[in-house]
Amino acid sequence: MKMIVGLGNIGPQYDQTRHNTGFMVVEQFAQSHDINIKTRKMNAKFGTGFINGEKVLVVEPTTFMNDSGIAVKPLMDYFDIPVENIAIVHDDMDLPIGKIRVKDKGSAGGHNGIKSIIYQLGTENFTRVRVGTGHPDKTKSVVNYVLGKFTKDQLPGFKLAADHSVNALDDWVDGLSISELENRYN
Repeated sequence: MKMIVGLGNIGPQYDQTRHNTGFMVVEQFAQSHDINIKTRKMNAKFGTGFINGEKVLVVEPTTFMNDSGIAVKPLMDYFDIPVENIAIVHDDMDLPIGKIRVKDKGSAGGHNGIKSIIYQLGTENFTRVRVGTGHPDKTKSVVNYVLGKFTKDQLPGFKLAADHSVNALDDWVDGLSISELENRYN
């Protein structure tokens, strides 16, 4: 069994914001595989489905971003999912809009949702799909930027990155190695 977790903030005021990039990508992934993210347990919404014979759990934590690990760890334990079978999808301001990066370990890089997951799991060794949101110019605060929506000019780049992210997740579920994923998508 594999688990794909999209990071974001709950509540309608955060819908379609840059910080909810993880939610938007996993919702697109789930829709492409007819997986309903509707079960609510253990501080998360989730759904399951089979993709090429592999059972997949698609998760959106119902905690706020900074407490994402509180949802991830109990689900891993409950479904007995090893850390190498989880992938976290999240926004990344250090990547330009339209770009993604797949990696299998590393620090949180300042992302509080990833910090929480590292803390709860006790390891940095899990797959991540980082989706570029770009960085604000000097006239905007980081908080206002990440909690803002993509502009009309940014949307095509985001949609391209979301499509690439879904393809990368499909390949990850199918068993492509991290080095193959990095070569294909980074």
